[in-house]
This record gives sequence, C-alpha cells and structure tokens, in this order.
Amino acid sequence: MSTGQGAAYVNGAFVALQEASVPLLDWGFTKSDATYDVVAVTGGRFFRLDRHLDRFEASVSALSMSLPVTRAELAAILAECVRRGGLDDAYVSMTCTRGVPPAGTRDPRRFKNALYVYAIPYVRIFDAAARGRAARLHVSDIQRIPPQSVDPRIKNYHWLDLTRAQIEALDGGADLPLLVDALGDVTEGFGFNVFAVFDGIVATPDRGVLEGITRATVFDICESLEIAVEPRPIAAASLGQADEVFLTSTAGGIMPVGEIDGRAIGDGGMGPVTARIERRYWDWHQDPAQTTAVADL
Repeated sequence: MSTGQGAAYVNGAFVALQEASVPLLDWGFTKSDATYDVVAVTGGRFFRLDRHLDRFEASVSALSMSLPVTRAELAAILAECVRRGGLDDAYVSMTCTRGVPPAGTRDPRRFKNALYVYAIPYVRIFDAAARGRAARLHVSDIQRIPPQSVDPRIKNYHWLDLTRAQIEALDGGADLPLLVDALGDVTEGFGFNVFAVFDGIVATPDRGVLEGITRATVFDICESLEIAVEPRPIAAASLGQADEVFLTSTAGGIMPVGEIDGRAIGDGGMGPVTARIERRYWDWHQDPAQTTAVADL
C-alpha cells in the first residue's frame, strides 16, 4: 500500500518504514562498519542512478564486503521502495553493513553482509527558498577525520567529527559547519561538498573529501557552460575572500552560502555563477540522458 511517507527493504523483505529496523548486534550499528549511498528521485525519475550504483558497488568492494543482490535487483528494490512509499520526489538510501557476527567469531571475513534500503520524501540539508536567505556557514576548528584513517571516498557513517561541528555551528547561530584538515585547508561539511568562486574560476577541495555525485555533476555542468573549474587546496583563511560560495549535496543540490562566520559573501545571496550552475542542475533532472524513470525499473 502506498503511504506517501516512504517504505523500506530489510533482510530481503519490503516493510513499512516505521517497521524497519537493524539487528542490535549488526556491526553496522555497533562499529559503524557499513557503507551507503543516496540517490534522489525528482518527478518520478532517478537522477544519475548509474553513477550512484557505481560508487556504492565500489565502496562495498573496498570494504571487502559483497551485496546479497545483483545490480539489476538492487535498482529494482530502490524503485519498489519509491513506489510502495507513494513518492514522486524522494530521498532513497541504500546501505550495506558487515552484518551480525556468526557465533564464536569476530572475523569480519566470515560475516553475512546485509542490505538495507529506504525511500522517504525528498529532504534538503538547507533550503534557501524556504528560509528566505542563503546559508550561514561556520568554519570549524574541528579537524575532519584524516583520509589515512578513514577514506572519505567510501561513503561512511563516521560522523562524530561532523556532528560535533554541526552542534558548534548551530550553537553559534550558523546553519552548517565546514571542517578543516591538519594543514588548515577546508575539506567538507555536514553531508556536503563546498565550492568557491574566485575571479570567475570555480574551485573545490581536491583531497580529504567524499567525491560526491553532485560535486562531479558540477564539474560536468561547468564544462557544458564553459566555466573553469579547479580542484585544489583551499585555505580556510581564504574562503571569506571568495566572490561566491556554494554547497553541493544530493539532499539539496546546489545551495548558496550568504555568509561565513558573520562575513557576507558577495551580496549575501546566490551569485551569478552559482545561479547558472543551479539552473542547469535542475534542468538536467528532467533530461532522459541524465535520469532513469522509476516506472522503467
């Protein structure tokens, strides 16, 4: 039955969202031993589904885990969660965990890995239109977990540093935090990548970050619009001098930043370069070359 609230897939069965659960002993819960990915549905169409599946499969493999279903079966499960949830615009998450340890062993190689999927109404980490302003960003002194410890290119639940920074940002009157690395360069934030525009050139951190699908989409959009884009280190101290700053995430798309630690960026709204990228981003959500219809899976 369609509810309009969402649906889930747990241990091989579709269930109502409120009935979905993870076993208490699953290492995904007890040790954050999991990887996940999230794909958006807009107007009944998945955006860049193949890219999300590619990254998810690569992350699962990098953690020496395996999915209990084929790629085609996974795509069908994602679509069925959207259908059962009665959703036209959705936030669809897929997670592979290490699973519950077999009796008498802690050898991760012997676990049966588990798959959890859910679809809920589309969510944004920041909605500038709804709030009537661009995001207020706080650059935190909290260092992002170094990639030598946890590879951020494998989407993961190691979020204690991000959560601490989010609380710090909210307590200080900001909306979202941005974390730095040991060299004082910016990395990523509470579920998003960051871009800055300096003299017409779009820059974004080149290391220590999740290589987001929306981030990669910005590269493609910039190429299509003949806008120069440059992955490179960005010193936290220089970010406030940018002409424009914007954030990217599946949960929100292209999101303008109006101020950083109380300092206005540009005119405090969405800058002209950001606006061009943002328009094309949402246009691509209706492009059959960039999307997959839920009804086709």
